[in-house]
Amino acid sequence: MTAQSSATADARIAVAPAGPARPPHPPRAAAALGTLQAALGVVAFSLTFPATAWGLESFGPWSLVAVRSVLAALVAGGCLLALRVPVPERRHWPGLAVVAAGVVVGFPLLTTLALETSTTAHAAVVVGLLPLTTAACSALRTGSRPSRTFWAAALAGAAAVGAFTVRQSGGTLNTADGFLVAALLVCAAGYTEGGRLARVLPGWQVIGWALVLCLPLTVPAAAVALSYEPVHLGAHGVAGLLWVALGSQFLGLVVWYRGMAAVGIPRASQLQLAQPLLTLVWSVLLLHEHLTAAAPLTAVAVLVCIAVTQRARG
Repeated sequence: MTAQSSATADARIAVAPAGPARPPHPPRAAAALGTLQAALGVVAFSLTFPATAWGLESFGPWSLVAVRSVLAALVAGGCLLALRVPVPERRHWPGLAVVAAGVVVGFPLLTTLALETSTTAHAAVVVGLLPLTTAACSALRTGSRPSRTFWAAALAGAAAVGAFTVRQSGGTLNTADGFLVAALLVCAAGYTEGGRLARVLPGWQVIGWALVLCLPLTVPAAAVALSYEPVHLGAHGVAGLLWVALGSQFLGLVVWYRGMAAVGIPRASQLQLAQPLLTLVWSVLLLHEHLTAAAPLTAVAVLVCIAVTQRARG
């Protein structure tokens, strides 16, 4: 090493900031709060299917989806306006359009159509594959290469859900199952793109702008749907609409993203493993549905497979 390079290295060391290293984990209080927020998000999501079933008691499927999106967009737009959040850059709008198509429109519409003829317990087990579908979509989108253990567990989970679905449908897939499979695909695409955008935008702003982006479509859709589909307002129907609009579509995502920011995506995702089982509990308590032994057993099998994928993803 020359005298000049040595002097340069010494100068860099001299100006390096002193002080203790940044702790690798958040403080206990912040971690506890983040865990609580992520858990509240999971609870909110687990109530989506029962609330949708309630909403269908008062509204048609198209009316329910359109009105819930409009209500959520008005709340999200109000928050964006009140906080004076700047409009995202032009390069972010294609990604926001994918989020809007998958999470705001596609998944709610397809699952609502499925729940017209399917039980919430059946839908919860099928949609329990969403974390695996999202992981596979993310691998394709980002070019990552998960381990063989990951893919083996993913395929095992898919096989368990496939066998359950075929058995519950009498040996053949029905229209509701087709809607649920399509919902998995479009939601996985929306989650993947939303996760990519969340690296540069706060998560709640991602869903907020996606909701606002859909307003030119959802407002006229709500007007047309309400004029064609009968509306029979009742306590269950109104409560279901308010929950899927405010609880599932917006507030649930707000606390979920805040929780992930505080404790990290891997730790928060472990909490989401309980979502299908929670939905099964709600279907019994709120809708008085009768569960076959296959439903909770398949849900537990999917939970185990997802837990294996979470450990293998790294």
